[in-house]
Amino acid sequence: QVQLVESGGRLVQAGDSLRLSCAASGRSFSSYHMGWFRQAPGKEREFVAAITKTGSSTYYADSVKGRFTISRDNAKLTVFLQMNSLKPEATAVYYCAADRIAVPVTGRVNYWGQGTQVTVSS
Repeated sequence: QVQLVESGGRLVQAGDSLRLSCAASGRSFSSYHMGWFRQAPGKEREFVAAITKTGSSTYYADSVKGRFTISRDNAKLTVFLQMNSLKPEATAVYYCAADRIAVPVTGRVNYWGQGTQVTVSS
């Protein structure tokens, strides 16, 4: 099992940058593909970005490609989401996700964090 704790969400202005972190517990962090999802008020949870176990491959939603970067530090058991040029439509609760088998690009993952709120004001 793995437990995930997100941090870094806060209120920012449009155009600002923000880095989210997701700290994992346990010694098998490198055995998990990791991802970020977000859920805006009144909307379904949607995929944002994902990274493979070794960090060799990354995947992004079209809406964030070129502005968001996912990365991981397996030694520190942490995955990051660097968000640049933030837009008001990025306002959402951001969730970290982990899965041993599949890269988490769908909502079918084994483990979720509790979420961190990102609010982008215009």
